Amino acid sequence: MGDPTFDRLGIWNWERENIDDEIQYAIYAEEKGFDTVWQGESRLVRDAMTVMGAYSQVTESIKFGPGVTNCYTRNVALMAQTFSTLDELSDGRAMLGIGAWWDPLAKQVGIDRESPLRYMWEYCTVLKKLLDLENVTYDGQFIQVEDIELDLVRANADPRTVPIYIGATGLTMNKMAGELAAKGVVDGVYMNYIIPPEHNEKAMAKLEEGAQKQGGSIEDVDRPQLIAVSMDEDRDVAIDTARGLVTQYIGQQPHITKASGIAPEVGEQIGEELGGWPANAEDIERASRLVPDEVVTNVVAAGTPEDCVQKVAEYCETGCTEPSLYSLGPNVEEVIDVFAEFKAA
Repeated sequence: MGDPTFDRLGIWNWERENIDDEIQYAIYAEEKGFDTVWQGESRLVRDAMTVMGAYSQVTESIKFGPGVTNCYTRNVALMAQTFSTLDELSDGRAMLGIGAWWDPLAKQVGIDRESPLRYMWEYCTVLKKLLDLENVTYDGQFIQVEDIELDLVRANADPRTVPIYIGATGLTMNKMAGELAAKGVVDGVYMNYIIPPEHNEKAMAKLEEGAQKQGGSIEDVDRPQLIAVSMDEDRDVAIDTARGLVTQYIGQQPHITKASGIAPEVGEQIGEELGGWPANAEDIERASRLVPDEVVTNVVAAGTPEDCVQKVAEYCETGCTEPSLYSLGPNVEEVIDVFAEFKAA
């Protein structure tokens, strides 16, 4: 494989030790010509909305969105209200990545994820209408609203053109996202990480199937993707840095275990060693001994700078339209610098 070029690039921020560092990384990525910064909110970490409000005030051109928030803990009207506000704060740079969360965390905070596909369909349908400044009455299986609209008494009353991306890992969710993209409800999917590039190919087939069902095509579906990057001149160090994260995801999140391509019985064994969610450092260290190097490098861009660039290019060749880079080490600016060299002019 020759040197790749990336038409678009993004970074993914997620609970650095100092929150000011996340803000600085967003500024630095913008300076280096990156297109987006996505703020992780998949666990009970920092609230993405608050941090994105800060991004809106210290950057000028880079787009930002949660990667991803969930469709349960924020009422659909509140979500529309929040992103209408972020759209105003940033002069139209806000995006929304939204997913169906995961168990056991959802269950532990009292969320019953009955029929997440149907819930997501209804939620996004109503959300899009509200952002378009429509008056909405909707009587769904899960979402019921009556005669509501964004109450923009003194604010700019133009429709909010906030791109919506469904966080999709499972193939059925990808198919549904393809349908919603073809219908103009969402703009695409935010593809997940800790999965191999070949899973992208399966997802692409389902995205196209869904889009065609609604009279569209795969071209209707934008496909940014979260990709974990563990970069070090010493390849072994890079792989070891990534091993703990890989261990947690394939041992604790069944949808990731399935998509990762690892044998189910191995995933179960790793989960047993972790002892449930959340796992402590000792549990992760013990369970990580069951995760060989080849599993790590199959689902993470781990290795030398050249290794990382080539691995990310594989994700792009199999469907990703914009890599969203999550540096697993402290060398975030180095990762940005390396990939900026391959950014298309």
